[in-house]
Amino acid sequence: MAPELMNPLFLDRGCDAVLTAVEVKPEHLAIVLAGLKQIANLDGILVTVPHKFAVCSQIDAASEAVTLAGSANALRREPDGSWSGDNFDGKGFVRGLQIAGHAPAGKVVSLVGAGGAGVSVAVALMIAGARRLHVTDVSAERAGGLVDRLSKKWPGRISLAAAPDSRSDIVVNATPLGLVETDPLPFDPALLPATAVVADIIMKPAETRLLKAAAEIGLPTHPGIHMLTNQVELYREFFRIP
Repeated sequence: MAPELMNPLFLDRGCDAVLTAVEVKPEHLAIVLAGLKQIANLDGILVTVPHKFAVCSQIDAASEAVTLAGSANALRREPDGSWSGDNFDGKGFVRGLQIAGHAPAGKVVSLVGAGGAGVSVAVALMIAGARRLHVTDVSAERAGGLVDRLSKKWPGRISLAAAPDSRSDIVVNATPLGLVETDPLPFDPALLPATAVVADIIMKPAETRLLKAAAEIGLPTHPGIHMLTNQVELYREFFRIP
């Protein structure tokens, strides 16, 4: 969906640029990036699943968000020809929460999913001042690695969990569950407090099964599209677009 948002921005700002989609298999990522970096008029690259972890090895200078998350979704060519990397998934997601009146500062947050976007969301939630963060993932190794990395910066505030904490103020689905109508729910919203905000990072469909189930029992919800739309301004600044 990024080209649909970025290309109108280029046009509006009089920027002689275009963003186009390139499909790459995981085993070809390094080869494709090596080739793309030789294109003299290529100034930036956006990265989506499943490449957000692997692309970190292609970055010369990583932001704090990339270092903490181990995941990147934007690369920028610098004047000296080197490539800088950042990750705006989490920053965009948190900005969307804040604009909607669900600021995570001082809150107990449960995050389900520690994949490429989930790790970025975790970092951004902590930077934004979340009081506690509980992380759940089908891969204990992946979730444990994230908890270990973040606990070095925020000791005693992050923990592994088998399921979202029943005292959570905000619960985030950062798994792919919900992309398909027949997917099982990533967690049961009925087990959450009556005031808990249920948020999803999935953009299509706009209302996932999870959000629908949460709304049906009266829980406030937050759809995934905000994560992308609130990244546009961050991309603009990162890629130095007027």
